[in-house]
Amino acid sequence: MTEQLFVRLRKIADTDYEIFPLLKQRYSPRVFMKQTILESHLNKLFEAVRWSPSSFNLQPWRFVYARKGTGAFQKIVDCLSDNNKKWAPGAPLLMLAACNRQNADGTENFHAMLDLGLGLGNMAVQAQYMGIGLHHMAGIDRQMAQRLFKIPESYLVSSAIALGYYGGDVEELPEKYREKELKDRSRMPQTEFAFRERWIEQTVH
Repeated sequence: MTEQLFVRLRKIADTDYEIFPLLKQRYSPRVFMKQTILESHLNKLFEAVRWSPSSFNLQPWRFVYARKGTGAFQKIVDCLSDNNKKWAPGAPLLMLAACNRQNADGTENFHAMLDLGLGLGNMAVQAQYMGIGLHHMAGIDRQMAQRLFKIPESYLVSSAIALGYYGGDVEELPEKYREKELKDRSRMPQTEFAFRERWIEQTVH
C-alpha cells in the first residue's frame, strides 16, 4: 500500500452513524499532487456552487483563483498567515472566497455568509467526488486581499482555499504538518450541539 493511499484510508471518518461516503472521506489535506487542476474540473466545482441554495436566490458568493506560478497566486500567498505560508504555496491552485453583504437596495444581506458556506459545502462534496482536496484557511489578511485584488467594499473576504488532487507526498511537509496530516480525525459528539426541545449550556473545551 502506498503512503498516500494509507493516509487517505486513515482519514476516513469513524462515524457514529452511517452517512454519505463522500462526507466520510472528505478531509483537509496540506499536501497535494503536483498535477494542475483541469479547467473542466474547476468548471464543475463552480457549477456545484452555482446550484447551491441561497436566500432569495441572490447567490452572493464570489471567488478569485490563481494557478501556481502566476503573479496572482503569489499575491494570495502574500495574504496568508505565517503558518499557512509554510505549506499552502505547494498547492497547485489557491482561491479567495468572498460574499456580497449588501442587497441591491443598500441594506445588509444578513444571510450572505450562510449562503457562501452552503456554496462551499457543495464545492467540497463535488471536489471529493473528483478526488480533489480543499483546505479552507481562516488565517488570511482580509484587508490586504481586498486591496490587492481591488475587491469592492460591500464584499467580505471570508477565507482562502488551497486546492489540489489528493495524493501528495507527506514527506514534503515540515514535521509539524506531517504530524497533523497523519493525525486521526475527531469531532464532538452530537449531544454537544444538537439539543432536543431546550438549550443545554455546554462547557467550553
